Amino acid sequence: MENPHERHHRRRLDFTGKSVTGAGSGIGRATALSFAAQGAKVVVADINANGAAAIKEIEITGGTALPVTGDLSDQTVVDKVIATTVDSFGGLDVLVNNAGIMDGPDATGDLDDAVWERSIRINLTAPFLLTRAALPHLLRAGKGAIVNTASATSLRGSVAGTAYTVSKHGIIGLTKATAVQHRDIGVRINAVAPGGVQTNIQIGESEGAVGPAVFAAYQNNIGRLAQADELAATIAFLASDAASDINGVVLPVHNGWSAV
Repeated sequence: MENPHERHHRRRLDFTGKSVTGAGSGIGRATALSFAAQGAKVVVADINANGAAAIKEIEITGGTALPVTGDLSDQTVVDKVIATTVDSFGGLDVLVNNAGIMDGPDATGDLDDAVWERSIRINLTAPFLLTRAALPHLLRAGKGAIVNTASATSLRGSVAGTAYTVSKHGIIGLTKATAVQHRDIGVRINAVAPGGVQTNIQIGESEGAVGPAVFAAYQNNIGRLAQADELAATIAFLASDAASDINGVVLPVHNGWSAV
């Protein structure tokens, strides 16, 4: 019988020797730094050179990180992220799907095709592509975790524009469907649903659009903005052995916003 002390030790937030994906800014950067501080080897994937600064910070503290630069809605970049992780670190243990953009808070009638397609491509298709590319490696190992970044918007329809709201609702579907399909194989898939977070994500706004006026009243109860490292800590928990029986869950991380 396993010693309770040994079981407790095994379920700590310890990622020593594990390989994880992260990013170069916002929640993704905080997540990369958090995993690295707990012993993980990190591939920092980012659309621009932000990844270099995150890698330098990881290396200064004795961690290991490698960059992949490019648009994660591009299958070629997705393949490079997974291949770099597997080839350089000997496998993949944790995939964090965090890349995202905000559309303007556009109502459906104000939304043009380009904004819709770009929002869906980055916020939903990119996590799908990465998940599909990562699964063969996780399933072959019979273990691992995927953590998706959904949104408080995933749980309601009144705090953001249509394209963003639809894309983040889709993340819940991706999370739950994938979790059910692979729950008996040792691979877990969960999501965090943050509210307002202090990051550099940009929110556009079309002049005269319906959305801003309608949604503003619902955003008044958002409360304080979370710090990116608060989300990173939750992501690390869901990816860790401490969450070994948590699967298919969408965890709100927004200081009680949905309870108001």
